Amino acid sequence: MSRKIAGFLIIVGAFMIFEWVNLGFNLADGHPTSFYVVHGILIAVNIVLAVVLAVIGWRGLRANPVRGRKGDAG
Repeated sequence: MSRKIAGFLIIVGAFMIFEWVNLGFNLADGHPTSFYVVHGILIAVNIVLAVVLAVIGWRGLRANPVRGRKGDAG
């Protein structure tokens, strides 16, 4: 996996966590219980998915250390 893809996965995971947690805090009162159950499940599943993507990205970054540029001595 390239460093760009790994970085992208980390950014997507962080954005998803921010977005779904924000949605959870912004749910207004006055909906039936089923509304909150469904949205709670959606939020939980998407946060787990975001963490999985971020971990895959982090492992991809750690597996590909920065190499010297072409033409560098060494």
